[in-house]
Amino acid sequence: MDDLIAGYGEYLRSQRNCSPHTLRGYLSDLRQFHGYLLDEGLCQDGEKKTDLQAIDRHVVRAYLGTLAKARRKSSLARKVAALKGFFRYLVEEKHLARNPLFGFATPKQEKPLPVFLSVDDAFRLLGGVQRPGVLGLRDRAILEVLYSTGVRVSELVGLDWEDVDFNLGILRVLGKGAKERIVPVGEVALKALEAYRVEQPGKPGRAAKGGAAVFLNHRGLRITVRSVARIVERHLRAAGIPVRMGPHGLRHSFATHLLNGGADLRAIQELLGHSSLSTTQRYTHVNLDQLTAVYDKAHPRAT
Repeated sequence: MDDLIAGYGEYLRSQRNCSPHTLRGYLSDLRQFHGYLLDEGLCQDGEKKTDLQAIDRHVVRAYLGTLAKARRKSSLARKVAALKGFFRYLVEEKHLARNPLFGFATPKQEKPLPVFLSVDDAFRLLGGVQRPGVLGLRDRAILEVLYSTGVRVSELVGLDWEDVDFNLGILRVLGKGAKERIVPVGEVALKALEAYRVEQPGKPGRAAKGGAAVFLNHRGLRITVRSVARIVERHLRAAGIPVRMGPHGLRHSFATHLLNGGADLRAIQELLGHSSLSTTQRYTHVNLDQLTAVYDKAHPRAT
């Protein structure tokens, strides 16, 4: 089983272009399921070899039942997705004759509304960066780019200077599934990037893995996703904004403010890099109060 999981991991990495984060999550889920099978005695001849033929939907339901009380539905849904993909792979590779989870229902995921800033709070955050020196310039550029473009934090940390076109005002980002897209970036964010580039310690990205990285940590290496999350949290606190959110909150703010400003939903979908419009449509729920106010003001039978 360990070898099969490792083989599936290589398949996800090389054939499906899964992100490192998704890959880690899926492999962790599969190893956890393997541990459950061993605990339940689903082994051949008493060895640590899992009997694949003994796995059916009843086994999976029992496994999920052990997790249900301690896990959110979204976490369970990911575990089911990992198992379904794994068994499809085993069938394709002829390790199994049939998929025991064919047609297995995935638990309905909770879909909380996005957390986002008001326009006033966004301006307070962006205008309140007081950190001195090059790290202050870097933090300001990070916040401006996140809010100006709506890129994912993984896309932000993967930026190289060659991906920034100051003349055209665009970024080239590599999104989910290794899909590249072009994103416009506002003038204020470009100026913040340029100010940071001028002061960036001598050697933009010279010591960074993978190329001339835009955003570096204090050691001159490409900044990490976790470091960007800490930067956002630090400056929210410093600005006195009582909202708990990470970098993805600025992506939500970007989309929500565009939608409230009259932007077309399809255009927002393209800017965010969503493969499905249904993913983008979640932002239509966050301005329900605005829609209600328009309705009350405009409809002849509203009141």
